[in-house]
Amino acid sequence: RTTLIFTNTRSGTERVVYHLKNTFGEKYVDSIGAHHSSLSKELRLDVENRLKKGELRAVVCSTSLELGIDIGYVDLVVLLGSPKSIARGLQRIGRSGHRLHDVSKGRIVVLDRDDLVECVVLAKKARERALDRIRIPENALDVLAQHLVGMSLEQRWSFHEAYELIKKAYPYRSLDESNLISMLRYLSGYYVDLEDKKVFGKLWFDEEERTFGRRGKMTRPIYYMNVGTIPDEVAVRVYADGRKYVGKIEEGFLEKLMPGDIFVLGGSTYKFKYARGMRAYVEDVKGRKPTVPSWFSEQLPLSFDLAYEIRKFRGEMKNKIKKQSRAKIVRYLMTEYEIDKRTALAIHGYFLEQEKFALIPTNKSMIVEEFEDEQERNEYIFHTLVGRRANSSLSRVIAHRITKMKKRNTGITVSDNGFVIILASDAKLKKDDIKKLLSTKNFDKDLKKALERTELLRRRFRHVSARSFLILKRYMNRYMSVGRQQMNSHILMGVIKKIDPDFPVLKETYREIMEDCMNIVDAKKLLKTIEKGTVNISFLESRELPSPFAFNLVTMGYSDTVLMEDKKEMIKILHSKVMEMIEGAES
Repeated sequence: RTTLIFTNTRSGTERVVYHLKNTFGEKYVDSIGAHHSSLSKELRLDVENRLKKGELRAVVCSTSLELGIDIGYVDLVVLLGSPKSIARGLQRIGRSGHRLHDVSKGRIVVLDRDDLVECVVLAKKARERALDRIRIPENALDVLAQHLVGMSLEQRWSFHEAYELIKKAYPYRSLDESNLISMLRYLSGYYVDLEDKKVFGKLWFDEEERTFGRRGKMTRPIYYMNVGTIPDEVAVRVYADGRKYVGKIEEGFLEKLMPGDIFVLGGSTYKFKYARGMRAYVEDVKGRKPTVPSWFSEQLPLSFDLAYEIRKFRGEMKNKIKKQSRAKIVRYLMTEYEIDKRTALAIHGYFLEQEKFALIPTNKSMIVEEFEDEQERNEYIFHTLVGRRANSSLSRVIAHRITKMKKRNTGITVSDNGFVIILASDAKLKKDDIKKLLSTKNFDKDLKKALERTELLRRRFRHVSARSFLILKRYMNRYMSVGRQQMNSHILMGVIKKIDPDFPVLKETYREIMEDCMNIVDAKKLLKTIEKGTVNISFLESRELPSPFAFNLVTMGYSDTVLMEDKKEMIKILHSKVMEMIEGAES
């Protein structure tokens, strides 16, 4: 009677609703609804109410109906593409069967062969109740700033009493005393140079007596008008060649852009140059392949734990292909992973092609392959498979190190399964270069340097500044616009870097990017296994074509410039060329 369909992006939701309404015609046009965060509150509430009343046959959403509301009875949940984590998959499927003695039922529709492997492993782990680990952000200094100001409103505190109370909260159990002192110094107006920028103390702190408390009558209204953790975000206006207005992009998308990145807006391709406030400046580059797909900021990242299970599955398949017949492997997959014969044959064929054409990257081996693209650039594909958050930190550090090593600009394309480093035709990497790049030495330092002057750092600094009361969004019945917040935070960041590179607000910005936005911990884990020799590196030089496992990585941007059918056609062409080479080698 009612089916809930999950996509992984808002644009995907709209596309599916459009096709469903076209397919089923006027009879069901009013019984199909869309629900995602870009729709107005009124439209979302209407869909939720009609869903509760049983008036809708199908509702398509991105992540907005995963949890939190009573949605009435749903017979079936359909997942279009991998939910990217075992816990999220179970959460989504668990929206169905809300009736006594009913069983939640879900079907996963896979989109390509990488998605097929991911979903088969995910489904098995879900049945085994092997949930992903939960990681709680620790020692967030911006949230600590809010609590300290709130505490000061209630009473006078001794440092020891406050420190012991804060450490009772699980996320702050390991809070370093020096971080608490530096935060109290900032909040008490210790940095007098900031007063020129209208940043004043919110509490008083006596370092000799080790006590602190409320400072002035205005602290209470400042606290209540500015407390909260959700940042203000608006669309960013995009201008080509200095003046021409071409459209808007989301701020979350701008965060991911680096100078030189090519993206699509309104059907045309543009190269990102820089941003000022809430304006982005680009250069029109007709016909160039995008390096960042338009859905990049929306796409859910693959969890590290599920990525590790997929790497183990790859290793298992590699061993079986070497030792067992196709029939035996297909029977094993059908029994062990509870899939049909067609699915098992597709998985076997995919791994066999990769093994014959290149090598299969596993939990014990990593492949880096080099090939020349259609623009005669050298592309280096790193088959890391640690999830996009960890790959984002790895790729930025490696790109930064290559820039220092080769004195060349680098392009980056990142996905869950790996990343691509793009170099000019006259710049090449050797096997020894690859080994030097994949090192934990100075990793944190190199990542911080790679983040300098990026939009990601500038935008996140504004978010942290607002949470830490460095920038007051509301004061004396006045609201500061997001554009003004961004300009003020940009000025303050320059001042703070000169005053104290270890300033708590700047320190928290780097922590948020490296640990929450990216995944530096698991990225370094992979590099440590390489250094210890438990993961071997194979470097495949001068390939004419990318390997089958790399198809999705090298065609990532094409879905923005051409129809999805054309992207499939491109992968088919690559696949046929690879098969020709395999058959030629065998004959």
